[in-house]
Amino acid sequence: MLDFDLGPVVEPFKTLAGAFPDETAYPFDDFRVEWGPIFHRGRLDGSARVLVIGQDPGQHENILRRILVGEAGRRSQGLLAKLGITKSYVMVNALLYSVYGSGGAKYVDDAPVAGYRNKWIDGIMAGGKVEAAVTFGQMAKKAWEVWKATPSGTASTVVVRHLTHPTQPESAGKTKVERTQLTQTMLQGWNAALPPLRAAIQHPDQPIPAGLYGSAFTDADKADIPAFDLPAGTPAWMYADDGWARRVGETAEKKRASIAITVPAGIIP
Repeated sequence: MLDFDLGPVVEPFKTLAGAFPDETAYPFDDFRVEWGPIFHRGRLDGSARVLVIGQDPGQHENILRRILVGEAGRRSQGLLAKLGITKSYVMVNALLYSVYGSGGAKYVDDAPVAGYRNKWIDGIMAGGKVEAAVTFGQMAKKAWEVWKATPSGTASTVVVRHLTHPTQPESAGKTKVERTQLTQTMLQGWNAALPPLRAAIQHPDQPIPAGLYGSAFTDADKADIPAFDLPAGTPAWMYADDGWARRVGETAEKKRASIAITVPAGIIP
């Protein structure tokens, strides 16, 4: 029998999920507010040992209503496995909505955006079980810095490492050579973060492995999104792979309004 995630049903997350910032904080000109907010992925019951902060949701996240579920999610899941963490984690994003255009980053420290996000982080950290934190990308790093400036953040001694976003090489590299080099540089940074993160985690889900990344991702460096992170009834092909959702349309406006979902070949007999 498959386990599944009930979502934000415990406090303070239940209340926060019912009172999220809307287009007054996230303007339509800069965010795909029409697709709704995506709050988290992982444990909200106080059992998380690692907090992961990402950036903003994409089209796969819009459909599954959880963050970091595409290729970036599988790479993130693989990093957690290298820390001995397979279930005791929770993930939130710097921004609730998918960025539209290039202006989203300027909102990360806006009062209504940051204030709401800080309440989520406060709730996650309140139990005192989180032993390490990871941020992916500059917006996520800024989100952590904004929280650290609060009284709760100032009091926290949790070890944190700020890492390059898992799919930055694909988004920044214009050629295969550039993407290869960017991946190698990124993984060097991830390798440097592993020892202090491993040292900080005193309660892993499984024995912490000793291995590091090579110069490129291998299949063993990635892990599927587990069913217990997702809403009940999510078909396995949605969390075993990505590429099944893409924005479609002849113009930017039409692409914004349309996500095409395609069942992968071989699923239907």
